[in-house]
Amino acid sequence: MMIGAHVSTSGGLRRAHERGVEWGAEAIQIFNQNPRMWRPTSHDEEDVEGFRALAAESAPRVMVIHAVYLINCAAAEPEIREKSLHSLIHALRLGDAVGAAGVVLHPGSKKKQDREPSLELVAEALRHALAESESCPLLLENTAGAGDTLGRSFAELAELIERTGGDERLGLCLDCCHMLASGIDVRTAGALGEAIDECDRLVGLERLRCLHVNDSKTALGSNRDRHEDLPHGEIGREGLAAFLSEPRFEGLPAVLEVAGPDGKGPGVEQVQCARALREEGLAARAG
Repeated sequence: MMIGAHVSTSGGLRRAHERGVEWGAEAIQIFNQNPRMWRPTSHDEEDVEGFRALAAESAPRVMVIHAVYLINCAAAEPEIREKSLHSLIHALRLGDAVGAAGVVLHPGSKKKQDREPSLELVAEALRHALAESESCPLLLENTAGAGDTLGRSFAELAELIERTGGDERLGLCLDCCHMLASGIDVRTAGALGEAIDECDRLVGLERLRCLHVNDSKTALGSNRDRHEDLPHGEIGREGLAAFLSEPRFEGLPAVLEVAGPDGKGPGVEQVQCARALREEGLAARAG
């Protein structure tokens, strides 16, 4: 497992890599553009090549790109749909350029529409975005289940992949905070194991490419996406240790998306905490 962190791209991709080095991260996650604006960020060739050179020399060697939250692939409104597709394609093309491990995407929200046409709109958008990019994986993230969001269950994620045509570039990113909020208990090794068994049965673990590691401010089944620093939330020390030591997660980037002690991102303290929790979990499983 590669313990990683979401980092700012202020200063460019090379500076993002430097932040990962400063925090002791083995992987980093970035937004491909300002998450509050539709305007895409232009990453010049020098910055892209500079990042690739740094990643080839030392950790963090893995980058994950998070598509911005404004994207809604289930949107029927022409303007929102066009902007969503443009932003998603931009993220995937940047992923192609930097050799990213994947672009993580929240599947979308049906916004009072019927479920069936909403799922088909998402599938259509995913097919189009994949066709307009080359090789970067597109990773659907499980959601906390708030409102009309799609992708709150393994069954629904599996259906989206099937509707899209089962492209091998389609994968999953599992967020432990979202799992808890959507009603999936991850607070013990046994409960987590049962959940991952279900994921394997419905989706297939060969599609699991990335993890998001966040404690939760809200309780099991709350359907509220509220990240908390490790291990001060509802998942707690035992649950996070179990998640970080799950044998079937070996080799995956495990990205922290927490505010950290200074509110500016995970930082070295939370990265070190994640490593310590992983060691606790490994020791508990061995014992």
